[in-house]
Amino acid sequence: MDNMKALILAAGAGTRLAPLTNELPKPLMPVANRAVMSHILRLLEKHNVKQCIANLHHLADQIPAYFSQAHNSDLLLSYKYEPELTGDAGGMRACKSFLQGGTFVVMMGDILTDMDLSMVIHQHKAKRALATIALKRTDEVERFGIAALDNENYIVQFQEKPKREEALSDLGSTGCYVFEPEIFHYVSCQGSYGFGRDLFPNLIHLGLPVLGVEVDCYWSDIGTICQYMQSSFDVLDGQIDIDIDGTRDSFGWCGSNASMDTNCRINGKLLLGKNSRIEANVSINGYAVIGDNCTIGAGSKIYNSIIWSGNFVACNSSIANSIVYGSERVHILKSSAQLLAQNLSTAGSCRSSCNNSIDRPMEYA
Repeated sequence: MDNMKALILAAGAGTRLAPLTNELPKPLMPVANRAVMSHILRLLEKHNVKQCIANLHHLADQIPAYFSQAHNSDLLLSYKYEPELTGDAGGMRACKSFLQGGTFVVMMGDILTDMDLSMVIHQHKAKRALATIALKRTDEVERFGIAALDNENYIVQFQEKPKREEALSDLGSTGCYVFEPEIFHYVSCQGSYGFGRDLFPNLIHLGLPVLGVEVDCYWSDIGTICQYMQSSFDVLDGQIDIDIDGTRDSFGWCGSNASMDTNCRINGKLLLGKNSRIEANVSINGYAVIGDNCTIGAGSKIYNSIIWSGNFVACNSSIANSIVYGSERVHILKSSAQLLAQNLSTAGSCRSSCNNSIDRPMEYA
């Protein structure tokens, strides 16, 4: 795998994650206080990928700006701006000159996984495949591309998000692919072109070797608010092997220079970011991810929530099943209705009913 290259598809608008994606492009959604794309890059580097390119479109300037500060590795990272979205395979086509030198990997920019990518690449080469799809069994076939395999694990049919009763298997695409450079001979030269809708069915129709490799690992996408929250809580549960910034403690993880009053009550799992402070008599139940440079005011209650970096939560606030996010401006808000109306918080519950409760004024920074 000398000089292996990869593409991260990072151009999409992430509309199902709005209003969060009004603030950040989806690949920068913080999972355990680190952009999800950062976790992808670390996975690629772990499996000896040396160079990576990301295609950009929505809030395009933010991704290079983030990684100019946060990317500390030997993996070379470059970018390709797309003025118009042209589908996921169209995004790969836009990066042809970078990728066409040899076998390469493509990963969606919104997935969280600890899959054995080296094993997938090895199987791809051993079976002399033109294209390989990493597959994982799913109970939600209608959300994914579904593959039917022959006895040699080549894909004989591919369905894009079939109805449950029409699905040919429960093997869903993970959004991780391996290709040979000859793949560009089969990608339309112009217009929108998709992997599941266009490329894979066409390759199979032509009888070309498209391999399916089943992976046994943690895998999630963060395509919706509920999935984003659940993925973040899965990290706290230790379901995925990823790097977390902080020291392991009895309650979870504590970032450098973070502090917590001795009178806090934690009945659950917490990730407390760098330089953050939890004041006296704060109660945390369920799961809580608190970003860097946050202050949680005395007497506040937090339940199953994510608070992005740079926030000040006023004393005696109550935050449940919520994601608190926004700009660097300071707002003093008098009611949860006003908070929601100004798009400074959103709620999505994976473990209980969706609701938002912010009982006292909150300053937002």
